[in-house]
Amino acid sequence: MNQTVKSPAVRSSGLAVNMRALLWLGLPMVGSNIAQMLLHVSDTIMLGWYGVPELAAVVLGSSFFFFLFILGSGFSYVLMGRISAAIGRDDPVQLRRDARMGLWIAIGYGCAVMPIMAAAEPILLALGQDPHLSALAQQYLSVAMWGMVPALVVAALRAYLSAQERAQAVMWATFWGVVVNVMANWAFIFGHFGAPEMGVRGAALASVMVQISTAGLLALYAAKHPKLRSVDLFGRFWRPDWQALFVLIRLGLPAGLTHLSEAGLFQASALMMGWIGTHELAAHGIALELASLTFMIHMGLSNAATVRVGHAYGASDTDRLRAVAKAALILSFAMAALTIAAFLGFPQQLVGLFIDNADPAAPAILAFGAKLLAVAALFQLFDAAQVMALGLLRGVHDTRVPMVVATVSYWLIGIPASYVLAFPLGLGGVGLWLGLVIGLACVGVTLIRRFWRGPWLVATA
Repeated sequence: MNQTVKSPAVRSSGLAVNMRALLWLGLPMVGSNIAQMLLHVSDTIMLGWYGVPELAAVVLGSSFFFFLFILGSGFSYVLMGRISAAIGRDDPVQLRRDARMGLWIAIGYGCAVMPIMAAAEPILLALGQDPHLSALAQQYLSVAMWGMVPALVVAALRAYLSAQERAQAVMWATFWGVVVNVMANWAFIFGHFGAPEMGVRGAALASVMVQISTAGLLALYAAKHPKLRSVDLFGRFWRPDWQALFVLIRLGLPAGLTHLSEAGLFQASALMMGWIGTHELAAHGIALELASLTFMIHMGLSNAATVRVGHAYGASDTDRLRAVAKAALILSFAMAALTIAAFLGFPQQLVGLFIDNADPAAPAILAFGAKLLAVAALFQLFDAAQVMALGLLRGVHDTRVPMVVATVSYWLIGIPASYVLAFPLGLGGVGLWLGLVIGLACVGVTLIRRFWRGPWLVATA
């Protein structure tokens, strides 16, 4: 089993050594996260060129898709921690059991939520969305839903490979997906290369092609790489392992609900922004893409922290666990400072990348998007804190309390604050985003405190 772990600092508890080790592991994860985000950024940019209504509709449709995806992908985050702990204990049998059942959950959940996407239009209408935008969003989802299963398989394989510190393979497969996505978007959105002009359905078709091809590449790598072949991941794949399955469900459901709570915060913000206007919704989508792109840096470092903490937790090495946590927080906050500077220094230039300046709506979208980026700069530190805390807690298999904290902070504090600031207090979209800051701050502060006061660190207190 130890041959699957090639980290330069597996046993060190030094802060500097662990910072280097986190970067060694985390940078490929950041790269794969950014590549994953570039898939959505390229959709946003190219649909922005195609038309503002189409862009706004795909903001709704993709938000609907990822609201469901986030719940299913929560199991993969737990899978990463479970596999990391198995490596720390040198337990290849448990690694294989968890990985297989993680793939089972990905396939089963993906099939279960497809009918919900097929019936998205009446749901969006019931939530007060514009009928035309809801119809376009349904066109998008009717195609995009076929990518849910491969997207979740990618998430599970990504957890499996990353826990064994093979994130480079995930990164390159995802970058390949970006190339495919741009070419397929150009063909199917606009009707180039002899393909039909499909608009929002073309964007969805391109996404499905990427998800299927990426899942295939990662599955082939996991099955055929010489250092991973001994795990025999797909051997007797049809055979259930109920104990491992139920453990993953027990731990993964709270983790998924935690991320769903956060996704619900941003989904609710998109819905409320839709009540304000189409231009505001388009600007919201652009600003959120930019904020999400920087969030991918923190998510990559958080995933690396999950792996490192999982190794230390599995080996019962609390000194190393503490050092990994300190190193991860320092790196994440340093990255947050850089993104704050970018959002405050170049807001109009960044928003301008996503729109056609010849569009009559461009000035309004540009001005409003720049205001939202200024608010996004406020929540960078809190966003970094909450995602890093979740990564650290997943490494020690703590998922239930974070679920409660996230649910209360996002749904009982953040969303009401967004509504009150945006509508009764008359701050509009800016007030709506200030509510996001409040929700993220509550989660970040509470979970950081929980990790540092947890029983997994008492031995070194």
